[in-house]
Amino acid sequence: MSDAANLDVFDRRESEVRGYVRAFPTVFDRASGSTLVDADGREYLDFFAGAGVLNYGHNNPVFTRALIEYLERDGIIHGLDMATSAKRAFIEAFEQYVLAPRGLDHKLQFTGPTGANAVEAALKVARQATGRSNVVAFTNAFHGLSVGALAATGNSTYREAAGMPLGNVTRLPYDGYLGADVDTLDLFEKMLGDPGSGLDLPAAVIVEAVQGEGGINVASVPWLQRLRALTAERGILLILDEIQSGVGRTGSFFAFEAAGIVPDIVTVSKSISGSGLPMSLVLLRPEVDVWKPGAHTGTFRGNNLAFVSARVALETYWADAEFTDAVAAKSALLRAELEAIAAEYPELGFVVRGRGLMYGLACDADRALAGRISKEAFTRGLVIETSGAFDEVLKFLPALTITDDELRRGLAIVRESLAAVRSA
Repeated sequence: MSDAANLDVFDRRESEVRGYVRAFPTVFDRASGSTLVDADGREYLDFFAGAGVLNYGHNNPVFTRALIEYLERDGIIHGLDMATSAKRAFIEAFEQYVLAPRGLDHKLQFTGPTGANAVEAALKVARQATGRSNVVAFTNAFHGLSVGALAATGNSTYREAAGMPLGNVTRLPYDGYLGADVDTLDLFEKMLGDPGSGLDLPAAVIVEAVQGEGGINVASVPWLQRLRALTAERGILLILDEIQSGVGRTGSFFAFEAAGIVPDIVTVSKSISGSGLPMSLVLLRPEVDVWKPGAHTGTFRGNNLAFVSARVALETYWADAEFTDAVAAKSALLRAELEAIAAEYPELGFVVRGRGLMYGLACDADRALAGRISKEAFTRGLVIETSGAFDEVLKFLPALTITDDELRRGLAIVRESLAAVRSA
């Protein structure tokens, strides 16, 4: 048995909860840019990017060099929420390259290193700031799998795993859930104004501008703007979950920027460190920052290595428009190719949706097709996952630094894989 095919120890000792290894059954050993290499030396093109963690690619040399230099000078690694030079430099860079250009005046809260922890903190502070407990979330939302975040997550498979009731969340239909001609916020507005609706005035509304795990569902600009207006009128805090859709994934730094709105709270994780090191933060309007010192802690809320690479990412990629212009060009290429694939198979009723380099090819006519394409693509050297309530969406999440040639090569593998599974 080859080294890459030898998964015995994982089968023998790792919990049954493991997931991605089942979809991509090989032992990965090295990675660079948009290429993964397994233990046998076989290369795979990566259209997965760590589920959105690796927006700048694997082992980006800009970050690697900065991290090595920091380690070699004995820079602080673990610092809880103490002040460190690495944290100070990151905050200053975030002010300069993210907050100031967008006219944002949010405070930064460094939570535990997972996106779920950022969501937990956002929900907790929203409830404290308003004195209310109910939260509105949307169909097909994904906000994490710890209990508070899970209550706002839609997928029944994840929810059932909680083993307990998940309360204090009202679920409403996301934009487009009832069809393109229905504005689902009509229901929200009606319920807010009707004392008989059973909807307690929410502390907050939590929403993804582009739903990732839910199937690459894109909220329209008018829908997001109306949601912001409805919440602002009634003193409801608006939380934008930018954990997967942020940090350039949809073209702009934040996905909500397209709507020209200012959320009260923003959750950020996944690609914020740039290097793949764990890091999360919550952006809070100053008046929402009602925390008492130490009211939300975590042993690893001060990942200084992540601060180093996160700062370098901002300085390298967000100082001007060159990076976002390149993403826009690749986005146009990706969308054109996906629309061409959809046109070639009209009988499948493919729907192309997404923004930036966050796209989905959805097939409701054959909900198992996306999974079959993903499996076939892996045998041909492409790592690509699925999403959606029925895993009916082939999910394109390549690194934002991917080359045009790599993007075209991966799309060619998708075409070949689709043809192969259709003829099987």
